[in-house]
Amino acid sequence: MHRTLRIVPATLALAAVLFTAPTPAFAANKDMVELQTQVRALQDAIARLQQSNDERMGVMKDLIQQTTDAVNKMAQTMDGVQRQMRAQSEGTGKNVEQLSGQMQSLNDSLDELKARLGRIEKNIGDVQSQQQSISAKLDSGGGSAGGAAPMTTDTPAPTGKTAAPIVRNGKPSAAIPADDSALPTTPAAPPVEDLYRTAFSDFNGAKYTLASAEFNDVIKYYPDSNLAGNAYFYLGEIDYKAGRFSAAAKNYDKVAEQYPGNPKTAISQLRKGESLLALKQTDAGVRELRSLIQRYPNTQEATAARSKLNALGVTVVPRNR
Repeated sequence: MHRTLRIVPATLALAAVLFTAPTPAFAANKDMVELQTQVRALQDAIARLQQSNDERMGVMKDLIQQTTDAVNKMAQTMDGVQRQMRAQSEGTGKNVEQLSGQMQSLNDSLDELKARLGRIEKNIGDVQSQQQSISAKLDSGGGSAGGAAPMTTDTPAPTGKTAAPIVRNGKPSAAIPADDSALPTTPAAPPVEDLYRTAFSDFNGAKYTLASAEFNDVIKYYPDSNLAGNAYFYLGEIDYKAGRFSAAAKNYDKVAEQYPGNPKTAISQLRKGESLLALKQTDAGVRELRSLIQRYPNTQEATAARSKLNALGVTVVPRNR
C-alpha cells in the first residue's frame, strides 16, 4: 500500500513536467505556417490588384477610342460647315457672323477634346507605372526565406524636392547628385501642352482671372511656342469680353506680329478690327478689316469683315472668283 502511494505522486510529477515543458519546435512550425499563409494572402491581393488595373486600362483605352472618334466627327462637321459658308457667303451678313462664331466654338471644342485625350493617356501611363512598381516589388521579395521582403524596399520615398529631378522608374539616378546642394533653386515649368490645356479649360469655365494668369505663364515660359500665339488670342478674348478694347487690340496684334503662321491669325485680325471700331477708331478699324480681306480673301473671317464694312457703308471690292 505504501509502495502504491509512492508511485502515484511520482507519476503525477512526471506528467506535470511533460505538459509544462516548452515546445519550441511546435511554436516555430506554427509561426512559419502563419507567415506562409500571410504571404499567400498578399500575393492573392496583388494578383487581384493587377487584374483590376488591367480592367481599368481596358476601360481607358475604350474612352480614348471614343474620344478619337468624337474628334474625327467634329473635324468632319467643321469641314461641312466651312463648305456651307463658302457656298452661302454672298449676301448673308448676319448669318455669316453667326457661322463664324459657331466655327470658333467648334475649334475651341476640338481643342478641349484633345486636352481630354491627353489627360486620359496620362492616366493610362500612371496605371501602368503603378502596376510595374507592384510587380517589381513582388519579384524582388517573392523568393525570400521568410516571405517578409515584399513588404519593404531599399528605395527611399521621393520627396517634393527630389521626385522629378533625380528619380527614374522608382530608382535614384546615379548620374545626378542626391544632395540638396545639387537641386535647382526654382521649380521647372510644366510642359507647354499641360500649361495651355489648364489655361484653356479655365477659360471655357469662365474663370477668366485664373485663365489670364495661366495664359501669361505660357507666354512667359514658352514665348517661341505656337501655343503662345493662341495664348495671346485668348488674352485678347478675355479683355474684349471685359470691355477692355484697347488691351484686347494689342493682344490680338501680337498674334499677327509675332506668330504669322498661327491658325488664329485671321480671327485675331478680325477681332482687332472690331475692337478698334468699338473704340470709335473707325478709320483704323476699316483699314484693319480691309487688310484682313486682302490677306485672307477666302476665309470666313474675310466674309465677316465684308459684312462689317457693308454695315458701315464702306465699299468693298468683290473678291476674285
